[in-house]
Amino acid sequence: MTIHHLRSAGVSFLLDARSPGVPVIVHWGADLGELSEHSLATLCDAATPSIPPSSIDIPLRLTLVPTLAEGWSGRPGLEGFRHGSGATAWSLALVSVTAVSATSIQVSMADDASSAHLVTEIDLTAEGVLRIRHALSNVGHSPLELASLSTVLPVPDRASELLDFSGLWTHERRPQRIPLANGTWARESRHGRPGHDDSFLTVVGAPGFGFRSGEVWATHLAWSGDKSVWAERSTLTAATVLGSGELLAPGELSIAPGESYESPWTIAVYSADGLDGLSARLHPWIRSWSTIEKPRPVLLNTWEAVYFDHGIERLDALVAAASSVGVERFVLDDGWFTGRASDRLALGDWFVDEAKWPDGLHPLIASVHAAGMDFGLWVEPEMINDDSELARAHPDWIIGDPSLPTWRWQRVLDLGNPDAFDFVLGRLNALLDEYPIAFIKWDHNRDMLGGSAHRQTLALYRLIDAVRAAHPGLEIESCASGGGRIDLGILQRVDRVWTSDTNDPLERQLIQRHTGILIPPEYLGGHLGDRISHTTGRVSDLGFRMITALFGSAGIEWDVTRATDDERLLISTWIDRYKALREDLHGGTVVHADPSDTAIAVHGVVAPSREKAIFAYVALAAPTAAIPAPIRFVGLDPSTRYRVTLLETGHVIQDAGPTWTGIVLSGRELELVGLPAPLLAPERAALIELVAER
Repeated sequence: MTIHHLRSAGVSFLLDARSPGVPVIVHWGADLGELSEHSLATLCDAATPSIPPSSIDIPLRLTLVPTLAEGWSGRPGLEGFRHGSGATAWSLALVSVTAVSATSIQVSMADDASSAHLVTEIDLTAEGVLRIRHALSNVGHSPLELASLSTVLPVPDRASELLDFSGLWTHERRPQRIPLANGTWARESRHGRPGHDDSFLTVVGAPGFGFRSGEVWATHLAWSGDKSVWAERSTLTAATVLGSGELLAPGELSIAPGESYESPWTIAVYSADGLDGLSARLHPWIRSWSTIEKPRPVLLNTWEAVYFDHGIERLDALVAAASSVGVERFVLDDGWFTGRASDRLALGDWFVDEAKWPDGLHPLIASVHAAGMDFGLWVEPEMINDDSELARAHPDWIIGDPSLPTWRWQRVLDLGNPDAFDFVLGRLNALLDEYPIAFIKWDHNRDMLGGSAHRQTLALYRLIDAVRAAHPGLEIESCASGGGRIDLGILQRVDRVWTSDTNDPLERQLIQRHTGILIPPEYLGGHLGDRISHTTGRVSDLGFRMITALFGSAGIEWDVTRATDDERLLISTWIDRYKALREDLHGGTVVHADPSDTAIAVHGVVAPSREKAIFAYVALAAPTAAIPAPIRFVGLDPSTRYRVTLLETGHVIQDAGPTWTGIVLSGRELELVGLPAPLLAPERAALIELVAER
């Protein structure tokens, strides 16, 4: 047994496996540097704590899988019992540690008394992202009931402030910050999906950390079902911990003899440079395995344009209008299948409605293709309406008692039922075989509220994987009544996420800001909506709407046949700009300044070469001063000189537009001194481009 020091991109993970017990996590955080075996042993020995009074008689150290048997009285890493033997007092012993690579190890442990074998994979990626997951095998002769199998990681005591997220429909990823105190801050999801109130990312750090400053440690569970995440401090140990794992209902998961359970990956990230430092690791790592293979097309989604009105004349006019402004993909949303006249009926009957479409979708798709666009289609494969042919034929395929209330007039189809799974897969494949569909918007409009979220989530993954395997090149967007299922489990299988059901740019500014800490902008679907928001009723300036939607996977959700000629010209110019900028927007480094005034937001993307950058200066509300603080352009190369150009601005007060457009300054000057801010009216934005001057 030995000490394992994983190092990558300024991050170290140190595991002490010298004893026969479960290995001890000595350090996760900033790089410790190149250390000899002797130095590593000295450090691990020095990190061994004292034995306090009224305690176990050996030093209490946080292991890879902490349990009561070790004296750990916090939330354990492993809970469960074997049938017929009562509660299991887990007592794991180390079997081996295998070095898979210089930055990846596999730890094998066993509990002979419980006839269980546990393997933990630990991987530190080239970007400094730490990944950990467990696999528990039943090597006994009776079922093993698993209650939880989680990852628990230490953070230093200086990480005393916590940030995570909550929210609701059309208001997702609302930040909440609290000081850490003794006890447990726990967040649990029982939605069968992460939910609109998803904790999303659990961040702890130095007090007052921001986007550009402060040490932070963060975890995310790459899982699309129920989950439990927590931060915990105790008076009994110096260790503060972050924990995460799948949330299993009592009796939900029984491991049969010879079988095993594999936990979701916990994704853990350290940054010495605030929240932007997390994104600087996460975004390149996600891009290293991303399924996205081509530039993100500008799409038009028909939902807020026509809702259920699928008259061919109206849609053909919308196709023509979309093409005229430069749209590249036309997506037909809800309402195309048999009998679907409202959201109360026909979910599950995935056949093209012959009354609306006597020749199928072929005429519409021909019109879309003739206009130079590809075609996308909305589906909701996991759901079913009571008023549907499928529900009448197969009530046994529905999860939950029929007396329980519906949610948006729908129930959950049991994808864990092989017959239901095969039916849905067959219908999706039939549609994709018959029609040249380039893109599916895959929706999920309700919580489960019953059944096994574990079984349903695994079945969902199998279904998406099967559809993609049968149709290479198909792109999928994950939508869950907006942003209710955005996580790194689903992201491995899709090319876009619908960030929120609101197109209100004021709400979107905040939603996109926080979703984008974890998710790269090329995944974040953001649409140019109507002047009057369909979800909030707020009236928004066209420029504000366009600038907001620019920083993501841009699209339109608006009946542009009703736009004025001037509006169409502006939309066309906006789309041209997006196309010119998207390579950098979707491959660069996302940055945020930390303004002193919360009414102001400054965010941007710096190109990988650092030769170019695009920034938005956003007035979310009225500033606290008549003359706002200067705009600081962060993340630039300090020694490079940039020409600054104001591309577009919202309504300025008293014609007080900026006078600096065209000026050339260094990246250091632009960050430390900045430029005078345009005096924008509330709910307006300015778009600013910086290009290296050579």
